[in-house]
Amino acid sequence: MKKLIDAAITELNHIVLGKEPQIRLALCGLLAQGHLLIEDIPGMGKTTLSHALAKVMGLSYQRIQFTNDLLPADVLGFSMYDREAGSLVFHQGPIFAQVVLADEINRASPRTQSALLEAMEERQVSIEGETRPLPLPFFVIATQNPAEQGGTYPLPESQLDRFLMRLRLGYPDPKAERELLEGEDRRQMTERLRTMFHIDDLKTLQEGVARVSTSPALLDYIQSLLEESRRMPGLLYGLSPRAGLGLVRASRAWALMQGRHHVLPDDVQTVFPAIAAHRLEQGDSGKGEQRVRQLLDQVPVIGRG
Repeated sequence: MKKLIDAAITELNHIVLGKEPQIRLALCGLLAQGHLLIEDIPGMGKTTLSHALAKVMGLSYQRIQFTNDLLPADVLGFSMYDREAGSLVFHQGPIFAQVVLADEINRASPRTQSALLEAMEERQVSIEGETRPLPLPFFVIATQNPAEQGGTYPLPESQLDRFLMRLRLGYPDPKAERELLEGEDRRQMTERLRTMFHIDDLKTLQEGVARVSTSPALLDYIQSLLEESRRMPGLLYGLSPRAGLGLVRASRAWALMQGRHHVLPDDVQTVFPAIAAHRLEQGDSGKGEQRVRQLLDQVPVIGRG
Protein backbone atom coordinates (compact mmCIF):
# COMPACT_ATOMS: atom_id res chain seq x y z
CA MET A 1 0.00 0.00 0.00
CA LYS A 2 2.91 2.39 0.57
CA LYS A 3 3.71 2.30 -3.16
CA LEU A 4 0.10 3.22 -3.92
CA ILE A 5 0.20 6.10 -1.42
CA ASP A 6 3.48 7.40 -2.86
CA ALA A 7 2.06 7.19 -6.40
CA ALA A 8 -0.98 9.22 -5.34
CA ILE A 9 1.26 11.86 -3.76
CA THR A 10 3.36 12.04 -6.94
CA GLU A 11 0.19 12.55 -8.98
CA LEU A 12 -0.96 15.35 -6.65
CA ASN A 13 2.49 16.99 -6.82
CA HIS A 14 1.90 17.57 -10.54
CA ILE A 15 -1.07 19.81 -9.71
CA VAL A 16 -0.17 21.49 -6.43
CA LEU A 17 3.45 22.47 -6.98
CA GLY A 18 6.05 22.61 -4.25
CA LYS A 19 3.67 21.66 -1.43
CA GLU A 20 4.43 18.00 -0.75
CA PRO A 21 4.45 18.37 3.09
CA GLN A 22 0.94 19.87 2.99
CA ILE A 23 -0.24 17.22 0.50
CA ARG A 24 1.03 14.45 2.77
CA LEU A 25 -0.69 15.97 5.79
CA ALA A 26 -3.97 16.34 3.88
CA LEU A 27 -3.83 12.67 2.88
CA CYS A 28 -2.93 11.76 6.46
CA GLY A 29 -6.07 13.55 7.65
CA LEU A 30 -8.20 11.57 5.20
CA LEU A 31 -6.69 8.24 6.30
CA ALA A 32 -7.21 9.23 9.95
CA GLN A 33 -10.89 9.95 9.17
CA GLY A 34 -10.62 13.54 10.35
CA HIS A 35 -11.46 16.85 8.68
CA LEU A 36 -9.17 19.52 7.30
CA LEU A 37 -9.13 23.32 7.62
CA ILE A 38 -6.94 25.24 5.16
CA GLU A 39 -6.35 28.86 6.15
CA ASP A 40 -4.75 31.20 3.65
CA ILE A 41 -5.35 34.24 1.51
CA PRO A 42 -7.37 33.76 -1.73
CA GLY A 43 -5.60 32.33 -4.76
CA MET A 44 -3.14 30.01 -3.02
CA GLY A 45 -4.47 26.72 -4.42
CA LYS A 46 -6.79 25.62 -1.63
CA THR A 47 -9.64 24.68 -3.96
CA THR A 48 -7.26 23.01 -6.40
CA LEU A 49 -5.82 20.79 -3.65
CA SER A 50 -9.26 19.66 -2.46
CA HIS A 51 -10.54 18.84 -5.95
CA ALA A 52 -7.32 17.06 -6.94
CA LEU A 53 -7.34 14.98 -3.75
CA ALA A 54 -10.91 13.83 -4.40
CA LYS A 55 -10.06 12.96 -8.02
CA VAL A 56 -6.95 10.96 -7.18
CA MET A 57 -8.74 9.09 -4.38
CA GLY A 58 -11.75 8.31 -6.60
CA LEU A 59 -14.26 10.06 -4.33
CA SER A 60 -17.38 12.09 -5.14
CA TYR A 61 -16.83 15.82 -4.71
CA GLN A 62 -19.00 18.84 -3.97
CA ARG A 63 -17.97 22.47 -3.48
CA ILE A 64 -20.11 24.79 -1.35
CA GLN A 65 -19.36 28.50 -1.62
CA PHE A 66 -20.07 29.94 1.81
CA THR A 67 -21.50 33.46 1.78
CA ASN A 68 -23.19 35.62 4.39
CA ASP A 69 -26.65 34.80 3.01
CA LEU A 70 -26.14 31.01 2.80
CA LEU A 71 -28.78 29.09 4.79
CA PRO A 72 -28.43 25.71 6.53
CA ALA A 73 -30.93 24.22 4.06
CA ASP A 74 -28.60 25.26 1.22
CA VAL A 75 -25.99 22.96 2.75
CA LEU A 76 -28.03 20.07 4.15
CA GLY A 77 -31.02 19.91 1.80
CA PHE A 78 -34.76 20.47 2.09
CA SER A 79 -38.12 18.81 1.54
CA MET A 80 -40.56 19.96 -1.14
CA TYR A 81 -44.09 18.79 -1.85
CA ASP A 82 -44.27 16.54 -4.90
CA ARG A 83 -47.70 16.49 -6.54
CA GLU A 84 -47.11 13.20 -8.31
CA ALA A 85 -45.95 11.45 -5.16
CA GLY A 86 -48.54 13.22 -3.06
CA SER A 87 -46.02 13.75 -0.29
CA LEU A 88 -42.92 15.68 0.71
CA VAL A 89 -39.78 14.61 -1.15
CA PHE A 90 -36.35 15.30 0.30
CA HIS A 91 -33.79 16.96 -1.97
CA GLN A 92 -30.24 16.30 -0.83
CA GLY A 93 -27.94 19.24 -0.30
CA PRO A 94 -24.29 19.32 -1.41
CA ILE A 95 -23.22 17.92 1.98
CA PHE A 96 -24.12 14.47 0.57
CA ALA A 97 -20.73 13.78 -1.01
CA GLN A 98 -17.59 11.95 0.06
CA VAL A 99 -15.36 15.03 -0.17
CA VAL A 100 -17.07 18.33 0.61
CA LEU A 101 -15.24 21.61 0.11
CA ALA A 102 -16.68 24.28 2.40
CA ASP A 103 -15.10 27.23 0.60
CA GLU A 104 -14.51 30.38 2.66
CA ILE A 105 -16.43 28.90 5.58
CA ASN A 106 -15.89 31.93 7.78
CA ARG A 107 -17.86 34.17 5.41
CA ALA A 108 -21.08 32.41 6.40
CA SER A 109 -23.11 33.21 9.52
CA PRO A 110 -22.49 31.19 12.70
CA ARG A 111 -25.90 29.51 12.21
CA THR A 112 -24.86 28.12 8.84
CA GLN A 113 -21.39 27.19 10.07
CA SER A 114 -23.01 25.13 12.83
CA ALA A 115 -25.00 23.16 10.22
CA LEU A 116 -21.77 21.27 9.57
CA LEU A 117 -21.23 20.26 13.21
CA GLU A 118 -23.34 17.12 13.34
CA ALA A 119 -22.25 16.09 9.86
CA MET A 120 -18.57 16.33 10.75
CA GLU A 121 -18.91 14.56 14.09
CA GLU A 122 -21.57 11.94 13.42
CA ARG A 123 -21.33 11.42 9.63
CA GLN A 124 -25.07 12.04 9.49
CA VAL A 125 -27.53 14.93 9.42
CA SER A 126 -30.89 15.34 11.15
CA ILE A 127 -33.41 17.21 9.03
CA GLU A 128 -37.10 17.61 9.77
CA GLY A 129 -37.01 14.92 12.44
CA GLU A 130 -35.28 12.30 10.30
CA THR A 131 -31.66 11.19 10.49
CA ARG A 132 -29.93 10.64 7.17
CA PRO A 133 -26.50 9.00 6.88
CA LEU A 134 -23.82 10.64 4.78
CA PRO A 135 -21.69 8.82 2.20
CA LEU A 136 -18.60 7.07 3.52
CA PRO A 137 -15.83 7.95 3.60
CA PHE A 138 -16.86 11.51 4.50
CA PHE A 139 -14.17 14.18 4.46
CA VAL A 140 -14.78 17.92 4.91
CA ILE A 141 -12.14 20.32 3.66
CA ALA A 142 -12.95 23.86 4.74
CA THR A 143 -11.05 26.91 3.54
CA GLN A 144 -10.83 30.02 5.64
CA ASN A 145 -9.66 33.52 4.89
CA PRO A 146 -7.46 35.20 7.50
CA ALA A 147 -9.52 36.87 10.23
CA GLU A 148 -7.96 40.22 9.32
CA GLN A 149 -9.91 40.24 6.04
CA GLY A 150 -13.29 41.95 6.04
CA GLY A 151 -16.62 40.13 6.01
CA THR A 152 -15.53 37.15 8.07
CA TYR A 153 -17.11 35.49 11.13
CA PRO A 154 -14.51 33.80 13.35
CA LEU A 155 -15.08 30.08 13.71
CA PRO A 156 -16.11 29.20 17.27
CA GLU A 157 -13.88 26.90 19.30
CA SER A 158 -16.47 24.11 19.09
CA GLN A 159 -16.18 24.20 15.29
CA LEU A 160 -12.39 24.51 15.25
CA ASP A 161 -12.04 21.49 17.53
CA ARG A 162 -13.87 19.35 14.97
CA PHE A 163 -11.14 19.92 12.42
CA LEU A 164 -8.42 17.35 12.94
CA MET A 165 -5.84 19.55 11.19
CA ARG A 166 -5.27 23.07 9.99
CA LEU A 167 -2.84 23.73 7.16
CA ARG A 168 -1.46 26.80 5.46
CA LEU A 169 -0.20 26.47 1.89
CA GLY A 170 1.72 29.72 1.66
CA TYR A 171 3.33 31.24 -1.42
CA PRO A 172 5.10 28.86 -3.80
CA ASP A 173 8.88 28.97 -4.03
CA PRO A 174 10.29 30.72 -7.13
CA LYS A 175 10.90 27.48 -9.06
CA ALA A 176 7.37 26.18 -8.43
CA GLU A 177 5.83 29.56 -9.25
CA ARG A 178 7.71 29.78 -12.55
CA GLU A 179 6.48 26.30 -13.49
CA LEU A 180 2.97 27.40 -12.55
CA LEU A 181 3.20 30.52 -14.72
CA GLU A 182 4.56 28.64 -17.73
CA GLY A 183 2.27 25.63 -17.38
CA GLU A 184 -1.27 24.67 -18.22
CA ASP A 185 -4.38 25.78 -16.33
CA ARG A 186 -4.54 23.70 -13.12
CA ARG A 187 -8.30 23.14 -13.43
CA GLN A 188 -7.87 21.48 -16.81
CA MET A 189 -5.00 19.40 -15.46
CA THR A 190 -7.10 18.33 -12.47
CA GLU A 191 -9.79 16.97 -14.77
CA ARG A 192 -7.22 14.68 -16.38
CA LEU A 193 -5.80 13.35 -13.12
CA ARG A 194 -5.67 9.58 -12.81
CA THR A 195 -7.73 7.92 -10.11
CA MET A 196 -5.18 5.99 -8.11
CA PHE A 197 -7.40 4.41 -5.46
CA HIS A 198 -10.43 2.16 -5.47
CA ILE A 199 -12.89 2.83 -2.65
CA ASP A 200 -11.98 -0.54 -1.13
CA ASP A 201 -8.29 0.44 -1.06
CA LEU A 202 -9.11 3.56 0.90
CA LYS A 203 -11.32 1.69 3.35
CA THR A 204 -8.58 -0.89 3.86
CA LEU A 205 -6.09 1.86 4.68
CA GLN A 206 -8.48 3.64 7.04
CA GLU A 207 -9.17 0.39 8.84
CA GLY A 208 -5.43 -0.35 8.90
CA VAL A 209 -4.74 2.90 10.75
CA ALA A 210 -6.48 1.52 13.85
CA ARG A 211 -4.17 -1.52 13.81
CA VAL A 212 -0.95 0.52 13.92
CA SER A 213 0.52 -0.04 17.37
CA THR A 214 1.30 2.67 19.92
CA SER A 215 3.58 1.67 22.80
CA PRO A 216 2.81 2.71 26.40
CA ALA A 217 5.86 5.01 26.30
CA LEU A 218 4.57 6.67 23.12
CA LEU A 219 1.16 7.24 24.72
CA ASP A 220 2.95 8.67 27.78
CA TYR A 221 4.61 11.21 25.47
CA ILE A 222 1.30 12.18 23.86
CA GLN A 223 -0.35 12.49 27.26
CA SER A 224 2.50 14.70 28.48
CA LEU A 225 1.98 17.03 25.52
CA LEU A 226 -1.74 17.28 26.35
CA GLU A 227 -1.13 17.89 30.05
CA GLU A 228 1.57 20.51 29.45
CA SER A 229 -0.76 22.40 27.08
CA ARG A 230 -3.29 22.68 29.91
CA ARG A 231 -0.72 24.40 32.11
CA MET A 232 0.46 26.95 29.54
CA PRO A 233 0.12 30.58 30.68
CA GLY A 234 -2.18 32.78 28.62
CA LEU A 235 -4.55 29.97 27.64
CA LEU A 236 -8.09 29.54 28.91
CA TYR A 237 -7.83 25.81 28.27
CA GLY A 238 -5.42 23.35 26.74
CA LEU A 239 -5.83 20.59 24.20
CA SER A 240 -9.08 18.65 24.52
CA PRO A 241 -9.46 14.87 24.78
CA ARG A 242 -10.79 15.00 21.18
CA ALA A 243 -7.50 16.61 20.15
CA GLY A 244 -5.61 13.84 21.94
CA LEU A 245 -7.57 11.11 20.18
CA GLY A 246 -7.02 12.89 16.87
CA LEU A 247 -3.29 13.11 17.56
CA VAL A 248 -3.13 9.34 18.13
CA ARG A 249 -5.10 8.61 14.93
CA ALA A 250 -3.04 11.01 12.81
CA SER A 251 0.24 9.67 14.19
CA ARG A 252 -0.86 6.14 13.30
CA ALA A 253 -1.90 7.27 9.82
CA TRP A 254 1.45 9.00 9.29
CA ALA A 255 3.32 5.87 10.39
CA LEU A 256 1.22 3.77 7.99
CA MET A 257 2.06 6.17 5.16
CA GLN A 258 5.74 5.51 5.90
CA GLY A 259 5.15 1.77 5.60
CA ARG A 260 5.37 1.09 9.35
CA HIS A 261 2.95 -0.61 11.72
CA HIS A 262 4.15 1.15 14.86
CA VAL A 263 4.26 4.83 15.80
CA LEU A 264 7.52 6.64 16.53
CA PRO A 265 7.88 9.95 18.42
CA ASP A 266 8.92 11.54 15.11
CA ASP A 267 5.46 10.70 13.71
CA VAL A 268 3.82 12.52 16.61
CA GLN A 269 6.07 15.55 16.20
CA THR A 270 5.40 15.72 12.45
CA VAL A 271 1.61 15.88 12.73
CA PHE A 272 1.41 17.74 16.06
CA PRO A 273 1.69 21.32 14.68
CA ALA A 274 -1.18 20.79 12.22
CA ILE A 275 -3.36 19.32 14.97
CA ALA A 276 -2.54 21.66 17.85
CA ALA A 277 -1.88 25.16 16.49
CA HIS A 278 -5.47 26.14 15.65
CA ARG A 279 -6.63 24.85 19.04
CA LEU A 280 -4.01 26.86 20.93
CA GLU A 281 -4.47 30.29 19.33
CA GLN A 282 -7.65 31.20 21.22
CA GLY A 283 -7.90 34.71 19.80
CA ASP A 284 -4.15 35.34 19.63
CA SER A 285 -3.52 35.17 15.89
CA GLY A 286 -0.18 33.54 15.12
CA LYS A 287 0.43 32.44 18.72
CA GLY A 288 -0.61 28.86 18.01
CA GLU A 289 2.58 27.97 16.13
CA GLN A 290 4.69 29.60 18.85
CA ARG A 291 2.94 27.56 21.54
CA VAL A 292 3.36 24.37 19.53
CA ARG A 293 7.12 24.94 19.30
CA GLN A 294 7.23 25.67 23.03
CA LEU A 295 5.44 22.41 23.85
CA LEU A 296 7.67 20.32 21.59
CA ASP A 297 10.76 21.93 23.17
CA GLN A 298 9.58 21.56 26.77
CA VAL A 299 8.12 18.06 26.79
CA PRO A 300 10.82 15.35 26.79
CA VAL A 301 10.46 12.48 24.37
CA ILE A 302 9.77 9.49 26.59
CA GLY A 303 11.37 6.25 25.59
CA ARG A 304 13.41 7.58 22.65
CA GLY A 305 16.04 5.05 21.76
